[in-house]
Amino acid sequence: MALNLNLLRWPPYAVQALNWGVTAGSVLLCLLILPTRFPGMSLLSVGPNWLLIWVVAWSVNRTVWEGMLAGLVLGWLQDGMSAADPTHALSLILVGGLTARLQKQRYIQEDFISIALIVFGMAVLAETVIAVQFSLRAWSSAAGYDLGSIWLYHQQIALASAILSSLWAPAVYYPLNRWWEQMAAIEQPPA
Repeated sequence: MALNLNLLRWPPYAVQALNWGVTAGSVLLCLLILPTRFPGMSLLSVGPNWLLIWVVAWSVNRTVWEGMLAGLVLGWLQDGMSAADPTHALSLILVGGLTARLQKQRYIQEDFISIALIVFGMAVLAETVIAVQFSLRAWSSAAGYDLGSIWLYHQQIALASAILSSLWAPAVYYPLNRWWEQMAAIEQPPA
């Protein structure tokens, strides 16, 4: 049985609060499943980057500043769950800003394919930013990191993360995008 909320009858503040709740709940869900490795959902011990998928889903139809702000907040949340050095905020800020700049409607029309391709490219970019941070730390100190092993490991992580994240991107993008489109339609006054 389908749940019919009939949000048009709700007061605007209640609709806005529900929208914020769904958005925050989706971030919380992505945060909670980020460290888990469900059977069959990992490749070379790497799982999908759920927060990156969320940032792409958010940023694809928003401004550059909104995308970058989402990347900053989710990057800080990921840093809070793991080591803050290297920071994930830098890579997610870049992902949010670049995704918003793509204006995907101009290039590719099919949502699932375009989102999967965007997530694939952004996952490679995000992992490269992390590898550059590791390399700078190894170069600037005697931390015991070998640059060759950092970049060899980066190739494996970037490819595994990009493949898994792009495959799972529609599972996050489709329900969120549909929700946000419905909220935008409710907020628009009838012409």
